[in-house]
Amino acid sequence: MTYIVGLNSGSSFDGVDAVLCTISLAEDGHPARPRYVDGLTVDWPEAMQPLILRAFNNELTIFEMTRLNYAAGALYAEAANQLIQRNKLKPEDVDVVGYDGQTIYQEPPNRIKEREYIESGNTSLVDRWLKGGYPCGFFIAESGVVAALTDIDTVTQFRPIDHALAGSAAPLMQYLDFVAFRNDGPTVTLNIGGIANLQLADADRSKMMAFDTGPGNVMIDHIVKARTGNGYDKDGELAARGTVIQALLEECLQHDFFGRQPPRSAWRLDFGAGYADAILKKYASASTEDLLATMARFTASSINMSLVNHILPRTAVTRVVASGGGTRNATLMRMLQEELTAHNLSLTVSDEFGIPAAYKEAIKFATLAYANKRSLANNIPAAGGAVRYAVLGKLSLAPSKAKLAEDVVGRDERVLGLQANGH
Repeated sequence: MTYIVGLNSGSSFDGVDAVLCTISLAEDGHPARPRYVDGLTVDWPEAMQPLILRAFNNELTIFEMTRLNYAAGALYAEAANQLIQRNKLKPEDVDVVGYDGQTIYQEPPNRIKEREYIESGNTSLVDRWLKGGYPCGFFIAESGVVAALTDIDTVTQFRPIDHALAGSAAPLMQYLDFVAFRNDGPTVTLNIGGIANLQLADADRSKMMAFDTGPGNVMIDHIVKARTGNGYDKDGELAARGTVIQALLEECLQHDFFGRQPPRSAWRLDFGAGYADAILKKYASASTEDLLATMARFTASSINMSLVNHILPRTAVTRVVASGGGTRNATLMRMLQEELTAHNLSLTVSDEFGIPAAYKEAIKFATLAYANKRSLANNIPAAGGAVRYAVLGKLSLAPSKAKLAEDVVGRDERVLGLQANGH
């Protein structure tokens, strides 16, 4: 068994999760289902939170963003080190740290422009992004910082290679689902983070699917913050006291996003602050409880609609295995079960399969990183739309892996002008 560490901070921006797992290769050459050992969450420092929010809104200069990228890497390193030390491990005991970084911006593929680019006969690689609608994104928490401050090989930035191969690279959960459920028959998994996504896992990767369904917690969290100052609706207690505003729900379900076909991905430009603020302005007289009940139902209905429209016509399944922070919202989960019951589907959580729902995203990145170090294909073209299989992720080696290295003596005295022994 090999120790791996995964880190994650999702679109809800509610802390950095760190998880410790063990993993091994199965007889078929693919990773076996990872085994959870321990996990923790580190809050974003108060000094960094407004910077992240400004970054989401494109309000930072490139100079500010550069320093924030390194500072975010340091925070990720602190989370990993805290977890490793708590389990009385040393850096050399851990094979790899994997994470994607905090998503600042994500632009999904424009398939219409991509088709026009191909049909035009244009062979310019540059024009794939200038004219061809290829996807792109920007993710911070510099991997070199994490590798240096943990002294562990670090793999991050999993999406760009899939983007370059015309894949959506969002969601990325499908690889872990293939690893975890490939021997269980067709399995539908659901992750409810800031954005929600569905995956159809199958031993035959060509039959798999993965796509965003719409909002998860992002709309709920924004309204809670705007109306109460709190970060989230604990256990869905406020929403439980509200009544769904039917006109608002119907309006939300007409969002342009739902006209896109899988594979598709959503981000804050679809269901972010601007969209939520417009709702708050239009329904200013509505109670906080009613707004939250409506947003919870919006998330549940959009998940159900996506399942019914895109997965159930392809395969017969009996359950949906959920994970993510949204599983802690009892009102949302109750509403979702109501929607799924109409299709004879049960709703369960990934904890029943040894994968804690709260840490599945972090486990996903640890598994992707483990595959990267072994040159294993860790994308699913049928799910994300890429033109070929690839090894996703960029590897930064631990400083201790450097060959022909020597001890650095007298650095502080020479570089910083400090005297020996700090005197």
